[in-house]
Amino acid sequence: MTPNEYTGGVAPELIVIPCGARKLGHRARAADMYIGSYHRACRRAAEALRPDRLVILSARYGLLGLDDEIDPYDTPHGAADAVTAGLLADQAAERGITDLDPVVVLGGARHVTLARTVWPHALTPLSGTRGMGEQVARLAAMARSAP
Repeated sequence: MTPNEYTGGVAPELIVIPCGARKLGHRARAADMYIGSYHRACRRAAEALRPDRLVILSARYGLLGLDDEIDPYDTPHGAADAVTAGLLADQAAERGITDLDPVVVLGGARHVTLARTVWPHALTPLSGTRGMGEQVARLAAMARSAP
């Protein structure tokens, strides 16, 4: 199966991937900050899809470009200082990515729900999986199928 078969064969203009609980202990580029296996699996699958743009959805900072420098944090979704749908919409507008289509969102239900407040039409190739193990297997299949 090719990576694009999980997204209906479309070439995404934007892919949104989740942050991760495991982080470096110092300030770093967003591309380097998240060191957990789930985030890395999402990143490899996203890169296999060859998007025009790739952003990380951080529970603390919202939308991050790979080169954005951030400090480590411990903010889960739903916490008082977690990103809100309103802030996410503002950030997407500032980055000029609100109207992109197709958009692919990789990640669990919380990330997908939040991202869909900005991109209700987003494709979610991990939907329908039964847990993280199945998600990681699907992400690995997407990454292996890269041209």
